[in-house]
Amino acid sequence: MKVIFTCGGTAGHVNPALALADYMREKEPAADILFVGAERGLERALLARTPYPFRAVNVSSFHRSLKPRELRHNLVSANNLLRSRGEADAILDEFRPDLIVGTGGYASYPIVRCGARRGIPTAIHESNVVPGLTTRRLASCADLVMVGFEDCRAHYRDGDKVVVTGTPVRGDFFTQTKEEAKRALGLDDGRPLIVSFWGSLGAGRMNALIMDFLELESAREPFHHIHAVGSFSWGAMQVGLAAREVDLAAHPSLDVREYIHDMPDVMRAADLVIARAGASTLAELTALGVPAILIPSPNVTNRHQERNAEVLAAHGAALVLPEEGLDGKRLFAAAAGILHDETKRESMAKNMAALGVRDATERIYEAVMGLTLS
Repeated sequence: MKVIFTCGGTAGHVNPALALADYMREKEPAADILFVGAERGLERALLARTPYPFRAVNVSSFHRSLKPRELRHNLVSANNLLRSRGEADAILDEFRPDLIVGTGGYASYPIVRCGARRGIPTAIHESNVVPGLTTRRLASCADLVMVGFEDCRAHYRDGDKVVVTGTPVRGDFFTQTKEEAKRALGLDDGRPLIVSFWGSLGAGRMNALIMDFLELESAREPFHHIHAVGSFSWGAMQVGLAAREVDLAAHPSLDVREYIHDMPDVMRAADLVIARAGASTLAELTALGVPAILIPSPNVTNRHQERNAEVLAAHGAALVLPEEGLDGKRLFAAAAGILHDETKRESMAKNMAALGVRDATERIYEAVMGLTLS
């Protein structure tokens, strides 16, 4: 069997495809797998570390602005979109896939669209609650639409082709219990663990807020706290903490890192997560059943993060705080309110777990393989 996975734009689009490709290789060792993405997208770099071959099409994003610079960018993107159809057709002629799976991002549009026109079985997976532009355009022509939560169905016209599969989470998130993870990290003294992060690059304003949060924690160290700063704000964090006279060496419970390399262990041990509301983060939180304070990024297209967070809040799994007007004191009070109320924390954890789909990769595999049998 020959399968094309097409995705791009963010790691949140690429990682679900990689999880499914790896699982498919386990089940179908003879499967011939090809990844297709954008010529200049980060997917090329991510896939360079995998055994999967990669082909590119020249596609680029469209910006929602009437500024002259953005209009010029959109003209280039429109031209790229026209060119990409020929490039997609050439890839399909050469590879001749039996199945095409798109997992989001504008890079997936030409391959899924051209494949559907040829009658090749096609499936798309949307990690966000509200579908993006690419998913909306492809939903009408794809044979199958896979989503993360039941609440997502309302955003699609043809509900018959929508299947709730969840979003894949790496298997190493489930290799140990919470207690085992706490012991492995040396954090099993009874104090709860807060884990906070804003993404691999970080966010300057939000890290400044965390500096104030850490200053408040340093007075008594009521919690363990692991915070990932991100590469852009690492230096500013050192300067900011020094200005607040917070010496991390004197406060072993406060663990500030540039990046959390052992994220499966850290997330498994967490009693509360403070983060943005990206789709991958929500998939991990729900799969592990970890209560959260979500601060959606206001800079994400189509308010995706706000809408993602609203679903968890509606189910009593997360507290959502808008970034505007938020300060470290208010965030600290919100975190303490959850961690000092065992009943509330347990209820949030239960509600979060109820939304989780731990076997999402298997569900997606069964769904897409069903297309090849029909």
